[in-house]
Amino acid sequence: MTLEGDPVCIEVAQVHARPGAEAALGPSRLHLHAGRIARIEPLHELPAEARHRIALPALADAHDHGRGLRTLAFGARDQSLETWLPELALEPRVDPYLRAVVAFARMAEGGIGAANHCHNTQDGSALLKEAEGVARAARDVGLRIAFAVPFAGRNSVVYGPIEPLLARLPPSDHARVTAMRQPTRTLQQNLELVEQIAQLEHDGFRVQYGPVGPQWVDDEAMAAIAQASADTGRRVHMHLFETQRQRAWADAQHPRGLLRHLDAIGLLSPRLTVAHAVWLDDADCRLLAERGVTVSANASSNLRLRSGTPPWARYLEAGLSFGLGLDGMSLDDDEDMLREVRLAWHQIGVADSGERFGLGELFRAVCVHGRHSITGADGGGELVPGAPADILVLDTQQLSRDRLSDTRPEVLDLVVARATKRDIQQLIVGGRSVVHERRCRTVDLPALEAALIADARAAQQAQPADAAAIERLRGALGQHYGCAACGTV
Repeated sequence: MTLEGDPVCIEVAQVHARPGAEAALGPSRLHLHAGRIARIEPLHELPAEARHRIALPALADAHDHGRGLRTLAFGARDQSLETWLPELALEPRVDPYLRAVVAFARMAEGGIGAANHCHNTQDGSALLKEAEGVARAARDVGLRIAFAVPFAGRNSVVYGPIEPLLARLPPSDHARVTAMRQPTRTLQQNLELVEQIAQLEHDGFRVQYGPVGPQWVDDEAMAAIAQASADTGRRVHMHLFETQRQRAWADAQHPRGLLRHLDAIGLLSPRLTVAHAVWLDDADCRLLAERGVTVSANASSNLRLRSGTPPWARYLEAGLSFGLGLDGMSLDDDEDMLREVRLAWHQIGVADSGERFGLGELFRAVCVHGRHSITGADGGGELVPGAPADILVLDTQQLSRDRLSDTRPEVLDLVVARATKRDIQQLIVGGRSVVHERRCRTVDLPALEAALIADARAAQQAQPADAAAIERLRGALGQHYGCAACGTV
């Protein structure tokens, strides 16, 4: 779809083709054709409106869940992951298109041109219908979306045996909680669904295998996914070691190392992205780096869900490639990827005693490595002739309003230190104008948000969640894990 007014060229004061890694180009006109950058023309004069504009590669959200309803909206409070998961059942069952299109439009307004959508099903028997809604939303908004088809089958509710947890619950809850342990789909059904959902693929929608996490997926499924990925070339997207309890489970189950076990199965490869990876040790990081695995680090989410801080120094020491992801849990619930970049930058700065990680590495992480985990090697993440025309244009007037010198700090330093989605003048994806002057222009986001909230309220009234039972389960899990950090805010 091409909208009237989609740009054929963009005029900016600076082009950061490889931000931080090489000097910016001066005043330029970027010519766009067939969804790509055709050429970059130097300019001697700029129109007044372009004098404060800079062009960067569009940002990539390397791990997200595409929930149009933010978790706090339906009562899932920030707390330890293991006690937070039951509260996700409070989310009303809504139209899958509305759920995705609102999420994607908000991402676009946050500077995101591509995202890994790790799909959480609301109805396990209607995954194909949900995927249809997500594919349509990706097309309508205009983002590049990788859809990770979820595979799960063990350890739902609690890691390991369920009996100790049931002992902390009233007998009236046992049947319901035990039923939650039953897989919705078989391995074969999941593999077939991947092929069916792949029929929905278009330029902005690609399918990946999504084993939800090693604690939730058995070896048979992991091996089948590894083989299918090798056969088809499709990427794999998986949670890994998000919490210390997941690490403890893995160490107990695999004394010689979970990652060595997954490597023997064939899962570790350049096609794999692992999300969170908070509790990796040095050997884990070296092995992942050797196998070409990409990490999605999720700084905001890991703080909100009490998981910890990514082991940035270990990533750097091992040379492990990583992108950044919002996980649907941005720190301010605003889907602002520029703020997420800043949070990660400061966390890495604390950990990086050797000062190995500069602005060039930061933007390579968020624009190139994160994007590669979504689109594969498509030549994106840099603003050079022939590359996809995925461009973020920022207006720097507010960023530099109190700067006393034209040289210090440089514009890119100000972007990392101060920029938010309020400074986005335009987001272009595949040559299509998705955001203009801070607003998504491909869909009517305010109207869609209103429709989603109305749909959610109607669903909540028609089929209310058993909030009391969910709270009993949450409390029992806190007791089961001996959780000092399971309190809510």
